Amino acid sequence: MRYYGTVIRPPSEAASYLLQITYGCSHNKCTFCPTYLDKPFKVRPQHEVFEDIQEAQRLMPDTRRVFLCDGNAMVLNTEYLTNVLKALETAFPALQRVGIYANAHDILRKSIKELRTLVAHRLTIIYIGLESGSDKVLKKVCKGATAREIIQAVQKAQQAGFKVSVIALLGLGGTDLWKEHAVSTGRAISEMNPRYFSLLTLMLVPGTILYEQQQKGDFILPDPLTMLKEMRVIIEHTEMKRGCIFRSNHASNYLPLAGTLPKDKTRLLETIDLALKSGTQSLRPEYLRGL
Repeated sequence: MRYYGTVIRPPSEAASYLLQITYGCSHNKCTFCPTYLDKPFKVRPQHEVFEDIQEAQRLMPDTRRVFLCDGNAMVLNTEYLTNVLKALETAFPALQRVGIYANAHDILRKSIKELRTLVAHRLTIIYIGLESGSDKVLKKVCKGATAREIIQAVQKAQQAGFKVSVIALLGLGGTDLWKEHAVSTGRAISEMNPRYFSLLTLMLVPGTILYEQQQKGDFILPDPLTMLKEMRVIIEHTEMKRGCIFRSNHASNYLPLAGTLPKDKTRLLETIDLALKSGTQSLRPEYLRGL
């Protein structure tokens, strides 16, 4: 099995076989993201992918989960994806599910029929970054999609039978837009009502445009307690109609939380309030935070 450059996956895919079918991210313009700065986007030739699957079959014949890398492998056409999924089904009889990163346009470009075909071949979970429900914030960070487009993409994927895991970033609005960022994100998540919702905290990485903006004073990162206030406002503005598993246990976060919305909404808000009263002593120290 061959891997090129930095390979990332969601925390929930820790036990999955990671299969690179693309390199990098087809958008790769988000000002906050350092992941693929040194890796131009490229589609891997199918014969290479099939060779990797054959090797994985020999080494890990009992594989149950697979994650398709890199950044938004869902950009590939349905025929390519279906061929890969069929090869995985053949190689791994115990296969239960396949996961993938996507952006909004990857989903919106595909028909419901195409999406259902992928689900039928066990591609059943999509991870997508909302980042913020505020169009003003999304435009500033060059996300390449509006909040409405991301909401529609998530709704379409769920209509086709996918489970969707949505990610948003605390701190992305800076100190000037933090409240708008938080309120809009809570409302957008409510419209999506995804199966999973995770909050990460923005960490500024040298080499990214947003880091350079911060160095020049054009972007000010909120302090840890303001990040907690953001989290509180986001959760406060969620109105889920069906169960959504919520997590803020990523290593970047100051306060790890877990629960199901709307059932645990009050408990989550109370936990944040206690942390705010306790001050920074209750938060994860900087040296334990990471991407």
